[in-house]
Amino acid sequence: MSNRTLLTVIAASTALLAATGAQAQANQPHEQYAYLGLGVGFSSLENDREEVDNFIESGASDFDLDDEDNSWKAFVGYQFNRYMAVEAFYADLGRVQLRGNNVANTDLESTAYGASLVGQLPLTSWFAPFAKVGAASWETDVDGNLGDASLDLEDNDGVDPVYGLGAQFTFSPVLIRAEYERYDFDSDYTIDSFTASVGLRF
Repeated sequence: MSNRTLLTVIAASTALLAATGAQAQANQPHEQYAYLGLGVGFSSLENDREEVDNFIESGASDFDLDDEDNSWKAFVGYQFNRYMAVEAFYADLGRVQLRGNNVANTDLESTAYGASLVGQLPLTSWFAPFAKVGAASWETDVDGNLGDASLDLEDNDGVDPVYGLGAQFTFSPVLIRAEYERYDFDSDYTIDSFTASVGLRF
């Protein structure tokens, strides 16, 4: 093989390797990016009737609980590296219905907003389980009286922890999530939320 032919082969191989490397780098997800998303799912109250009664201070005990409802959430975040992100969120956690045996009704509707630190473990370039912990400012609107019209049931609010687990699938620029979150309002009122979300990263 002549020197000219050898040089030509080396040059062509170098160019091919450079192009392949550039393409591979372009296909890799950016480690730093902003993202936003929207999710839907359902929520479930994890407390019994006595605990709920303590939460709303109704003084009633003869009622049934309908403790599951549809829910939704919106979130925006920033990914600092492959393992860590921070995000802000707003969640409508649905309605818990209290149905008294004397046909009296009370509805508890809860919303929350706050921020979470998200840690993830990228097992592949497109799949990463994650865990999150943060704080939520929440409000529960109480509408009804459970049969005692003279009793004024007050709304409730506070700031308490929120934490969760999930998995994210990334198909740049689209991301898909499935996650479980627990909103620990207080010992008498804890809501579990299960959502599937779709988002975009920038």
